[in-house]
Amino acid sequence: MSFETYIARRYFRSGRFFVSVSTWFTIAGVALGVAVVCFVMSMHNGFESEIRSRLLGTTSHITIFPYRGGFISEYRQLVDRLEQFDHVVAASPFVYYKAAVSSASSGDGIIVRGVDLAQERQTANIGSSIRAGAYTFEPTVMIDDTVPGILLGNGLAERLGVYIGDPVVLYSMRGEELRRNIRPRVAKFYVSGIFETGMYEFDGQLAYISIESAQDLFRTGDVATAVHLKLDDIYLAETVAPVIDSVLDYRYDVVPWHVLHRNLFSWIAIEKKVLFLGFSLIVIVAAFSIVSTLVMTTMEKRPEIGILKTIGSTPWTILKIFVYKGMMIGIIGVLAGWALALGAGFAQNQWEIVSLPPDIYFVSYLPIESHVLDFLIAGVVTFLVCFLAALYPAAQAARLSVIHVLRQ
Repeated sequence: MSFETYIARRYFRSGRFFVSVSTWFTIAGVALGVAVVCFVMSMHNGFESEIRSRLLGTTSHITIFPYRGGFISEYRQLVDRLEQFDHVVAASPFVYYKAAVSSASSGDGIIVRGVDLAQERQTANIGSSIRAGAYTFEPTVMIDDTVPGILLGNGLAERLGVYIGDPVVLYSMRGEELRRNIRPRVAKFYVSGIFETGMYEFDGQLAYISIESAQDLFRTGDVATAVHLKLDDIYLAETVAPVIDSVLDYRYDVVPWHVLHRNLFSWIAIEKKVLFLGFSLIVIVAAFSIVSTLVMTTMEKRPEIGILKTIGSTPWTILKIFVYKGMMIGIIGVLAGWALALGAGFAQNQWEIVSLPPDIYFVSYLPIESHVLDFLIAGVVTFLVCFLAALYPAAQAARLSVIHVLRQ
């Protein structure tokens, strides 16, 4: 241990009551600033990760649309070809369109997705999101009529007032000419399963039927609206998508997940940066407390500074002593802030203390995901701020005149 470090530690532990209390309040301010910054960044990491996993659990990693709208007629051959690409785990076609739905007690406008359950299970997580009933479209007999199954989001099922086995009716006007006396096409289903993805937009507006039923209801013929692709690594979507587009001779719109949901994830990234800068002001306020604490320490330790200079200590030595004390405040504050942020994050994930309105934030609670890099950035920035804040009072202490101090 160096001489300067030893004296700085003695100064840190000693002092009059007001100076000692001021030091601990300063540490508390630094710890609070670091904890808030780390917690906010962890909150955004968790929010982004949760949104990404739930979105990709429904929309998959790459989506292939027909060029300039329309439909994909050769979707079976396309699926077989896509599954031959490197990093592609599975592909599944689907038909996607709007429809009206009604039950015995209510009605609503929804999005209907026609899928092949076996292929959809390989590219999406709807099968594992079933909360009631079964992941099936197997038909059943209802009042001497064979009725296929439909999967409803739990929010939609609640609005319609239906449960497993209850009948619902879908209505579609797609493909009809808008003329007088036209009637919508009607298809009857029974609720075979209710899923819950945790995404309000999906659970409240989405229904799944078989791709054959969707083709018949929407009068599309034997075609698909788009094809989902699941990769072995979601972060390869940006590099795999151009390769697929090139091999397919640019006849389709190959859209990776980060482009399909660009607005949402761009908003999350910008908000994270803005909140980081905003909450960093807490650390800057704590830095002013460091200045005041070290100035008070300088005034209290004037006799000791005079003695240190008398026995041969240089101004550089005195400066290092007070800078080291400021750095000790910063180190203890950073470590305490990290501990506070980790503890608060653990409590939130364990007991979901803070809940969110799902119709606004997509998820029902505030998820926390701590990243080491974020903690290191917050810690290093705080330490540098504390170091810079300690320079001015340290320089003032180093410039004290020995003769002036001893005369007093």
